This record gives sequence, C-alpha cells and structure tokens, in this order.
Amino acid sequence: MNKFNEVFVVDDDKVYHYILKKLLKKNNVNITSHFFENGHDAMEVLKSNSQKGGAIPDLILLDINMPIMDGWQFLEEFKKIKDTLLKDTTIYMISSSNSYVDLEKVKEFPEDVMDYFMKPVSYEDICKIFQ
Repeated sequence: MNKFNEVFVVDDDKVYHYILKKLLKKNNVNITSHFFENGHDAMEVLKSNSQKGGAIPDLILLDINMPIMDGWQFLEEFKKIKDTLLKDTTIYMISSSNSYVDLEKVKEFPEDVMDYFMKPVSYEDICKIFQ
C-alpha cells in the first residue's frame, strides 16, 4: 500500500503523531517518516536537504494550525521553492478545522494540495492517501 517513500508529517499534535505511526504500522505502510511540530522546522529541513542532496519528501501531511509557521504560511514558502526540488512532492492537508474559511482557502492551492482530510484520520483516509 505504498506510493510514497519519504514522508514529512508537519503537525504540532504529538498525539496525532503517535496515532498516525500506529495506523501506518497496522496497515503495513512502510515509509521513512520525519515529524515536525511546526512549518518553520519542516521548511528549514526541506530547504537544507534540497541544497545538500538530502531526502526530499514524496509526501507532506500538513496541519493548518501550528505555532511559529502555520500550514498556510508553509504553503506560501513551498510555492517559492518547489521548482528547485529534485522531485515532485504531494501535499495533503490534515486538520481538525472544518472552518468554511479553511475549506475555501485550500482551493487557493490547487497545484500544491491534493486533498483535505479531517482529523482523526481513518483507515479509509490512509487508503486514499497511500494507494
């Protein structure tokens, strides 16, 4: 059930990190995952890796509401550097927000965000993302 190898999980919720790890393991999704608690840290690693030939994620699972740099700010920065990355990166927004504003704002990133999933992620969501 893998179409991705390198995955960045950008979310400040450590409980979500734990649940996601368990859900992936239970469903035999074998990936190399990197967890970040804010968009800034993930962006810094992404920029550094792109310059030094490090791991570039195939997939980013991105939360909206985080400290330092939220998901929207991350997407704005990602748009600036995506052409410098050596491979395409797929982004899924995964958030507890069902705000109309957030659901509409994601439409501003049609080339960058594949889909928007509500927390908690389910087995069906994992299948949609990884199959």
